[in-house]
Amino acid sequence: MGAEHIDTRLLEPTTRDDIMALQTAASLENLAVSVYRTAAALPFIKDGNATIQEFIATTTQHHEEHAKAFNTAAVQAGGRPQTATDPKYAAVVQQALPAARTPEDVVALALSLEDVAAQTYTKDVGLAGTARLRRLFASVAPVEAQHRATLLVIQSLLGSGDSDLIAIPTDAAALPAAVGTAGFPDAFYPTSNASPISEGAVR
Repeated sequence: MGAEHIDTRLLEPTTRDDIMALQTAASLENLAVSVYRTAAALPFIKDGNATIQEFIATTTQHHEEHAKAFNTAAVQAGGRPQTATDPKYAAVVQQALPAARTPEDVVALALSLEDVAAQTYTKDVGLAGTARLRRLFASVAPVEAQHRATLLVIQSLLGSGDSDLIAIPTDAAALPAAVGTAGFPDAFYPTSNASPISEGAVR
């Protein structure tokens, strides 16, 4: 699920739109890294469920790798790397994260970020100007969708009071039936909430 699946070779985008899409993607990844790092230090996460802690640590690494891949591609294309966070969702995080008091609050925030990233990259596959750039977005989108699916399952278990089942290895036989569908609510991944390519571009 990490950078080993991402082709960071010269992507040769031919338009400014391609560069802006890469920078926006990097801005979403930068924000996800910031949120997960902050969440990991919250007492109810740091002293809570070990599997949630492991998920956050692993997912943070994935987002760091994705940000690097998008920025590498942007620079190779003649653009500048994006080191800032997405301005639209950074504002959402600034309101939501300080108010988080439970793992459920953190999961809900992370879910929104993973979903917008997955939707954005899914849409960008069709907007990208080259095959290599399409492969880059197509390689990252399912990773974010998998993060979202995992978070949806965690959310379901937290909501049903079955947090003890959030464990590795998982006791599959003990899982409630709802978990089987909670993680995959969409037959086809939507793109209606995808960020526009200019949203997180370097100004």
